[in-house]
Amino acid sequence: MTKRVTYQVSEVARLANVSVRALHHYDAIGLLTPSGRSQAGYRLYTAEDLLRLQQILVGRELGLPLEQIRRALDDPDFDPVAAIESQLRALTERARRTAGMIRAVEAALAARRAVAGGGRTMKDMTHDEITELFDGFDPTAHEGEVRDRWGGTEAYRESARRMSRYTKAEWESYKAEAHAIMTEAAALFRGGASAADAPALDVAERHRRSIDRWFYDCPAAMHAALADMVEADARFAKNVDAYGGPGFTPWWSEAMRQNARRVG
Repeated sequence: MTKRVTYQVSEVARLANVSVRALHHYDAIGLLTPSGRSQAGYRLYTAEDLLRLQQILVGRELGLPLEQIRRALDDPDFDPVAAIESQLRALTERARRTAGMIRAVEAALAARRAVAGGGRTMKDMTHDEITELFDGFDPTAHEGEVRDRWGGTEAYRESARRMSRYTKAEWESYKAEAHAIMTEAAALFRGGASAADAPALDVAERHRRSIDRWFYDCPAAMHAALADMVEADARFAKNVDAYGGPGFTPWWSEAMRQNARRVG
């Protein structure tokens, strides 16, 4: 019979690169209770305990509070395989974004060095070079706030599911599509078009369908609600105004609402 392998707390601390104090704390709050004790009273951790510890550490890395991790692990319906698969998707997406952000920072460094060397000015940058500066940045602005406000909705869950599966090429396709929509809308705004004119409504409908295709089902009423949110939040408005200048956000929001009435 194979002897069961166990580890003392100091060994676990070295193995998992956590402090002994953290392990004692996890034990005290019922998050990770070792399966046994030695004759001398030392905590003894089994392989199953270490698998649970790994789940805890990954959860912490993903920003989950300890109490939420404990509730999930102790849930009678907890599926460890599904949990690990979910963590893998989340970490893979984080790695994808991090790799993109590294490329973006490298692009910014190259641009600054070129300017410092006197070979060019920032005005010489092409659109493709500017686009590279934002490679890897999450297109869902203020994700933490969005999760807090709508994390319990099916729309948010569906968006998270789809986003976890997209490749870099697919994200590039989405960004190009979104850029084209907003650029066209801004051109209409600067050209003096009314937000109620057919061309403005048509581009707003393209925007609604883009959200529907890339993130979650977006009926007309939801698109109108998004318009209200964009107009009310200065941070979102700043991103929109970057395309058309001052006044573009209320124009664009109104076009979204007018189209919602037309579609609805």
